[in-house]
Amino acid sequence: MMQQGVLPAQALRALIAAGAIAASAAIEAAQVQPASLDLRLGTVAYRVRASFLAGAGRTVAARLDEFTMHKVDLTGGAVLEKGCVYLVPLMERLALPQGLTAVANAKSSTGRLDLLTRTIVDGGVEFDRIPEGYAGPLYAEVCPRSFSVLVRAGQRLNQIRFRSGHAVLSDAELVALHRAEPLVSGAAMISEGLGFSVDLRPASGDLLGYRAKPHTGVVDLDRIGHYPTREFWEEVRATNGQIILDPGAFYILVSREAVTIPPDYAAEMAPYLAMVGEFRVHYAGFFDPGFGYAAAGGAGSRGVLEVRCHEAPFVLEHGQVVGRLVYERMAERPETLYGVGIASNYQGQGLKLAKQFRLD
Repeated sequence: MMQQGVLPAQALRALIAAGAIAASAAIEAAQVQPASLDLRLGTVAYRVRASFLAGAGRTVAARLDEFTMHKVDLTGGAVLEKGCVYLVPLMERLALPQGLTAVANAKSSTGRLDLLTRTIVDGGVEFDRIPEGYAGPLYAEVCPRSFSVLVRAGQRLNQIRFRSGHAVLSDAELVALHRAEPLVSGAAMISEGLGFSVDLRPASGDLLGYRAKPHTGVVDLDRIGHYPTREFWEEVRATNGQIILDPGAFYILVSREAVTIPPDYAAEMAPYLAMVGEFRVHYAGFFDPGFGYAAAGGAGSRGVLEVRCHEAPFVLEHGQVVGRLVYERMAERPETLYGVGIASNYQGQGLKLAKQFRLD
């Protein structure tokens, strides 16, 4: 019987070899991460009238007949426009064995571009959740919210993590793990996960973060370190430890705490209680084993916060708790850790924009 927990890279390769994970084009070695598999866009996007779920007993293909406005060929690249909703069949498909479930999430750079990306499946009643024994195609709903983006077939906007059984750590287990191997710099705020807060008093200078400009050019996702930050982002500066979030605006901020994910664990960023204010910290975020871990080239890495304000302006203050990390056991230690030999973009990070932008 398979050990309970999140499946590591070597188990994912075994699932691929067994055909439980298949694809229309051969799965590439670079797609396999320490505790997840990157998913690739297929060759066509459907511009749809609205976001939707398939619903119990229904297929995504049948719902597409109801909602499609037009098709977009992604083979040579195409622009997905800000504010529009697209559905893209992914190259990968699943035939999950009994005992395995899966959860999907946007990749880090996808979230930092405010590129809402969620996975839906046939019969699905929730975004990003794939039930035990699911056999069928995968689709990505893509909605650019701050910038129009140029995408191509084969690009990887989201990722999927596989689980055997239930392996989420209780608060008591998290407290014990933190005692044995500190998970966060400073005091640990543990309540249904490891809480983290926003840093609005930087150690030097007054740069707190960035706010997306409302009218910009297109971002080609393949252009790394290409776009001048000032053309797409406004700097957010203050010296009083607070900022006022504008409704509808998108911000990149950073956590006050430096976080560590030990090799035998994985984590996922989860939303904090809605009662804390009129904003949401986007929870595009799988944290892989080895993130911020000293032996993997980290010394604690701070979490980048993707923040969107809702109906009313809201004062965000230094040290305010804005999110939490839910830790899970790995079924087995991954053969490769985040940051070690896999060209991880965000190991040891502080305040950092998506990899397409450069600081001038």
